[in-house]
Order: sequence, then structure tokens, then C-alpha cells
Amino acid sequence: MGRGSIRKMMRGGATDSDSNLDSDTFSIFGPSHLTSTDWTNSYYRTSVASSLVNGVYTLEGDRLEKRVGSESLAKPWWEFFNFTLMETLVDDDGAIYGAIFEYELYNLYEYTPQVKVPRYVIAFRGTVLKGKTWKSDMKLNLKIIFNNLHRGGRSKYAVETIRSMVDKHSESAIWLAGHSLGAALVLLAGKTMTSFGSLLESYIFNPPISSIPLEQLPGGHLLKEVFQMAKSVVKATVAMALSDHQLKEDDTKTASWIPYLYVNPADAICAGYIDYFKHKTFMSEIGAGEIERIGARKSVRSLLVGRKGKASLSDLSKEPLHLLPSADMTVNKNKPTKSRPAHGLHQWWERDSTLRENWESCCIRPYPEDKLEQLTLQ
Repeated sequence: MGRGSIRKMMRGGATDSDSNLDSDTFSIFGPSHLTSTDWTNSYYRTSVASSLVNGVYTLEGDRLEKRVGSESLAKPWWEFFNFTLMETLVDDDGAIYGAIFEYELYNLYEYTPQVKVPRYVIAFRGTVLKGKTWKSDMKLNLKIIFNNLHRGGRSKYAVETIRSMVDKHSESAIWLAGHSLGAALVLLAGKTMTSFGSLLESYIFNPPISSIPLEQLPGGHLLKEVFQMAKSVVKATVAMALSDHQLKEDDTKTASWIPYLYVNPADAICAGYIDYFKHKTFMSEIGAGEIERIGARKSVRSLLVGRKGKASLSDLSKEPLHLLPSADMTVNKNKPTKSRPAHGLHQWWERDSTLRENWESCCIRPYPEDKLEQLTLQ
């Protein structure tokens, strides 16, 4: 698949250069209709977070296209919402993959603790298939497939940066946001920070998930359910055999972190999250929730490699990224179009309120009575 097609799928841009330029131009492509600030509104928070992530994409686009000064297009993506760029996160090859933004009006909310407002947002872009950037991005994508993202240099530096920000400021002041590959970094960072006792507000757009596409085979739905059930039983058996008492403590910590997930069932990259949470619900319905929980806490590989000792700053979460006991998941059930691809970031600041009515919200929590909220997605 060529660069234009990949970009079109991931960000919603067209294949010609003029349209690509438009997709980086906030006044044409961005949520410029949000002229009123309302942090109590989930749609506003979602739009701000996704716009800041797009700002990171555009920062890298400016660098690659050598757009400087008045020709640069990135600033409006954060300045429109009264943010300033504090710092860019850069790979060894010079590629910009993340940024730290500071909210200029944060002090106005000092005495309104009931309103969730970030002081800093640390945002991460997804894959860019242009110049030399694609090499480092694709290496990380491969690590995601093999559950080795924690071994990447970008991953370690990103988590170190987040940890440093949390140490300097309160955790409630730090928000995370990411799309696609960047969403995977946020999942990794969020899980890692949770193990240190920091629960960070996180907005995770179209996160990748590694799964076997069994649903595409004849009898795929049943086959997939049987496969997932068998996998849960095997992992639970191994965990109990190893008497890993750390599992219960880890699961309690992880369940306390409630990230915001944004997925599209037509997006092959992230649709597996819907199946994952459906499976959790199914296992609860048949009274096997405890088996599912024990099995989901660790991958078989991590159980067999060894137990976790005392946590250190360099200990990134090694479990599969999609293993989440809790989440607030938004599912965009609108059919994708040429201008609204299923993996596009811009779908999450959708202007058309009638299309937003087809967004379904799912609140996933582990309950003491061994039941999960039902998922009714078709």
C-alpha cells in the first residue's frame, strides 16, 4: 500500500499534495467550530485531545516538508485551544513523535476541582510513512505485534519524560493522548505509571491490537470464542500453578486506571478491542469471570519468563497492551467513507451532531459480583 493510501487510512487525508496540505491546515480540517470552552463536556475534551495529537503529526509534517515560519501549519492545532508548545519529543533520527503542551488558562480553574482540566498534555502521533521517519515507526509497529513495545528506545524515553513530569507536578495535572502507534505508547505509559501509583487521564485513539482474525473463517465467531476461552483457561492455570501472588495486587492497580478508548468496528487495527471486552462479558455471564481475570492479567510468555521483582524506573509494563480491566470506550458505529476513514484521527472531532449520535459509549468495570457491564455492539 502506497504512502498516499496509508496516510488516507490513518489520518483521512487524500493522495494529492494539495489535499494533504489541507489536512494539516486547522482552519480547513480542524474543529474550528468549538469556539466555546467547556471542559465538562466529553466531546470538547475528546476534540482537544485529538487536535493536540494532530498537532504532533503536523509538527512532523512541517519538519519533513521544510515548512518554517509563516509556512508552518502546526501551531493553530494547539493555540486555538489556548495551549503552548513546551517541548517536542524527538527520535535519534530527528523525527518528532511527541510533544508536551501547557494549558495557558489552567490557573482559572484552580478553585474548581470538580472540573477536569489539564495543566499539561503529553501527546503522541501515530505512524508517518515518509522520509526516514517510516523506518523507526515501522520498527515500533513490529514490536507491538510481538508485544515488545517496552523494549523500544522511544518507549523508554517517553515513559521517562512522563514520569519526570509527574514528579514535578501532580498527576491530576498531566493528561496523555495518542493515536494508533501513539495510542500504544499511551497504553504502555499509562500501565507503567499505574504500577507506580499514578493514574493519568488518558485519551487513546484507534489503538492497535494483536489478534488472530478468526472471525473471518467459516464459523469464525464460535471458533474465536472457543479459542479465547481456551487461552484464558491456559493462562489462568499457569498463573495459579506458579502461585504468583503479585497478580492480585497488579490487577487491583490496573483496574483503578480508567483510560478513554476510541475505536471503530470497521478499523481492523483497533476493532479487536470490541471483541476483547465482549469476551470478558461472555466469561462473566457463564460464571468464568475469575478465570478470565487471572488469565488476562499476564501473558503466558510473561508468566513463564519469570516473576517481577521490585519495580524500578526502567521497568515498563510487559503485559499485552490490550489487557485492560477497566475502560470508558467510545465506539464510532458510522460507516466509513472516503472522507471519513475508519482509522482516521479526525473522526473524533466530528462536527456533525447527527453522526455523533451513532457513537456508542461503553463503561467497562470489574464488579465484585463477578459481572461486567453488558456490551450490546453488533
